[in-house]
Amino acid sequence: MKLLVTGGAGFIGSNFILYWLKNHPDDQIVNFDKLTYAGNLENLESVEKNPNYKFVKGDAANPDDVQAVMEGIDIVAHFAAESHVDRSIHDPAPFIMTNVAGTQTLLDAALKNNVKRFHHISTDEVFGSLELNDTNKFNERTNYDPRSPYAASKAGSDHLVRAYYHTYGLPITITNCSNNFGPYQFPEKIIPLAITNLLEGKKVPIYGDGLYVRDWLYVEDHIRAIDMVLGQGKVGETYLVGGMTDEIPNIEVARKIVRILGKTESDIELVKDRPGHDRKYSVDWSKIKNELGWEPQHDFDTWLEKTIEWYKQNETWWKRVKDGEYQKYYEKQYSS
Repeated sequence: MKLLVTGGAGFIGSNFILYWLKNHPDDQIVNFDKLTYAGNLENLESVEKNPNYKFVKGDAANPDDVQAVMEGIDIVAHFAAESHVDRSIHDPAPFIMTNVAGTQTLLDAALKNNVKRFHHISTDEVFGSLELNDTNKFNERTNYDPRSPYAASKAGSDHLVRAYYHTYGLPITITNCSNNFGPYQFPEKIIPLAITNLLEGKKVPIYGDGLYVRDWLYVEDHIRAIDMVLGQGKVGETYLVGGMTDEIPNIEVARKIVRILGKTESDIELVKDRPGHDRKYSVDWSKIKNELGWEPQHDFDTWLEKTIEWYKQNETWWKRVKDGEYQKYYEKQYSS
């Protein structure tokens, strides 16, 4: 079987490729990535000489680039996306181009080349926000209510994927996941940002009152879920993928990291909140559990410690990615 992995040099995409080549060694993978700031081929150095792995640089929104890599593909695992809410607030245009136009371009090529499955990786952020005291969870029937340009662009791509199934019969599946964490995550997201800042002797910036709640999913659990959906999932269906069920506010996530690294709470600073900040996400993953037998295997506290240890052991990796343009962005975002 031959897979096209879009965005395979990013955080989740690269972890997917490493997992897939280990667990499906007879399959072939084409990694198609534009190599924006968050794409890093260092993540895949261990497999770059694998005869079943190939990297192709290209833009998902460019029809010529996409058609060139889509020929002979059996399965598309579509990770490629601009994904950081803060960046989408500063400049929405790249999010529309990559997440909406890029998805549509890929769908056209997948249809033309008769792929057996187009799997679209999306986010729980398309469902909007819950109040802190709300006991409801997002599920596959929750109405879409995106609150940021990023979430809106992913909602648009979800709708396009379903439209290609209903209109053209393209065999698709979708997963909407909660917040991932683990190795190779670019240090603009809260967990790797907190870890690397503390290792550099800097403070951890936390938005607003710090009480924003997220559902945390270890990246390998997410990838196992995609593997199950590709193998057993029903064409045309959406599956929500979540992690831990305890609700932990961002300030407590920061406190956990501070304690593990032997720092103090004085190393945490509350900063000006971002516009339209979603208060709470909570994911009901009972459908994928009941239908496919999936459930998360990595608890938050244990794998947070292991993630911290990975960043401690891979200082060269994250120091390189925090150089240059990242520093300009960081100063702009947190200078207040």
